[in-house]
Amino acid sequence: MSLVIGNGVMLNAYPDSLGNNLSDIVSMLELPEFKDTFSLFYILPTFFNSDLDRGFSIIDYNINTELVSPRDIEALRALGIELKFDIVLNHLSVASPQFKDLLKNGNDSKYKDFFINWNEFWKGYGTLNADGIVIPEKKYLDKLFMRKSGLPILKVLFPDGTEKPYWNTFYQKVSYSKLKSEDLKTIKNLSSEDALQICKKVNTAIDGQKDLLALDFGLHSAHKKAVLKLVNANRSYLGQMDVNAKSPLIWEFYEAVLAKVKSYGCQILRLDAFAYLHKAVGETNFFNKPGTWDYLAKINSIAKKNNLLLLPEIHAEYGMHLHDEVANEGYVIYDFFLPGLTIHAIEKGTNKALLKWAKEIITKGYKTVNMLGCHDGIPVLDLKGKMVNGVYQKGLLEDAEIEEMMDLILARGGRVKNLYGADGKKISYYQVNATYFSALGESEQKLLLARAIQLFMPGTPQIWYLDIFAGTNDHEAADKAGAGGHKEINRTTLSLADIKNGLKKEVVLKQLEMIRLRNTSLAFSGNVSFEETSEKRLNINWTNGDEYAHLKANLKTYEFSIRYSADKIEKTLIL
Repeated sequence: MSLVIGNGVMLNAYPDSLGNNLSDIVSMLELPEFKDTFSLFYILPTFFNSDLDRGFSIIDYNINTELVSPRDIEALRALGIELKFDIVLNHLSVASPQFKDLLKNGNDSKYKDFFINWNEFWKGYGTLNADGIVIPEKKYLDKLFMRKSGLPILKVLFPDGTEKPYWNTFYQKVSYSKLKSEDLKTIKNLSSEDALQICKKVNTAIDGQKDLLALDFGLHSAHKKAVLKLVNANRSYLGQMDVNAKSPLIWEFYEAVLAKVKSYGCQILRLDAFAYLHKAVGETNFFNKPGTWDYLAKINSIAKKNNLLLLPEIHAEYGMHLHDEVANEGYVIYDFFLPGLTIHAIEKGTNKALLKWAKEIITKGYKTVNMLGCHDGIPVLDLKGKMVNGVYQKGLLEDAEIEEMMDLILARGGRVKNLYGADGKKISYYQVNATYFSALGESEQKLLLARAIQLFMPGTPQIWYLDIFAGTNDHEAADKAGAGGHKEINRTTLSLADIKNGLKKEVVLKQLEMIRLRNTSLAFSGNVSFEETSEKRLNINWTNGDEYAHLKANLKTYEFSIRYSADKIEKTLIL
């Protein structure tokens, strides 16, 4: 395979998003309704062994045999479908063999430097607080780009009884086993009645997910240290621990992983969280320069040996123009701007912002993968402007326009994800979590128009499985998942019965008809142009020799038609 993304359309799903496993998805793709609809499949990382963040906390890159079998991969290959996978560059699960070895062997572990000891990293650049954590000097701390409130650390217990803080940019969870009174028998001068009272107090705090260190032991304060030592000895972790890219072992690991995913049939490799990989004192530790470029070139050299095309994933304000820099280095980029721009165009009845971005793609020759919905959220940070070197660089939308769009999606049942400073205060909104159908007010006509716009935009269309079936916000799943469960609103698993019933709906069949056209028409291998129209209309033309496809849309009424050539005969879809 040459290192380019083809003309086809890409399905995006977990192995168990449609039915119970990847085999059920294969069966769906073999149905007549799905014939010739997809040439690519981005299978999310529960394909591998993982334990958190729905796959993005990787234990190892072996096949998750509960959801996937080699037969499924062969069946997809027989359907002519190429595969795209993730490598999560910045972190690994605490349940990974490497981190488990660190927990077991402590300072004697082979993997001592595989992950980042926070205190060692900041040694000499901060002060040790009462909890044994180095707090970086304010000039360094203020520069850090945070993905959650508080310091990005997880404290873990070593075999010698000491606690070590390790860098943890993303998710974490610490679980404690409840105490039984017999667990406290080793504590001297503690009556059975006192043991029962302490257990009740501690277990209530565990149930309420309270900070055990801050727990008031009252009359039993003298035993607090001994009790907490027993509690901590039986704690367990979930988390995504940042890896130390300065360690040679990391690059040996990447070499092995890229060879492994290639053996599964991978052609496209998405680099999740790559911009966080390079870390240095005095930097933001998000897309540090030139360090991030050096690491990206290094991983790309490994990819080329395996004939893999890299797709770096990065969310940043449009005004930073990082998308421009990544594209100029020759990489395919994600079009994280299209989801919000399409909602804005449809809800406000204007093509201005959408056309500005479309013309930039064409003029600068970007190679993109675009989307509407996805496993994550609807990006809003990406649309913003940014102050760069004292000069404000405009975004694709004004802040007021973004806020108005967010308010609308939230009023329709969406959830919001923010970014935080080290002091725990919100510094920016990041994304809105909702199904794309719900974000559009659950209007089937708006969803069809949004899909038509996506399919006629430059780039490879990546399509979230739930959008095909006009999925609605799953508040129950989001609530059940807890404080960090906002993404589950758009990850509903569809049963085989749901698929069967969905294929009876016009909104599903009409999307599949448009997807099939986009996936098979030679016109989309040619050139695209945007005709001058009134602000409320869109006219997009694709031409390739005698082949053509033409979208005409009214952004006020949501009516649109597609005129195209097929076997030298002109056909029209009116939707």
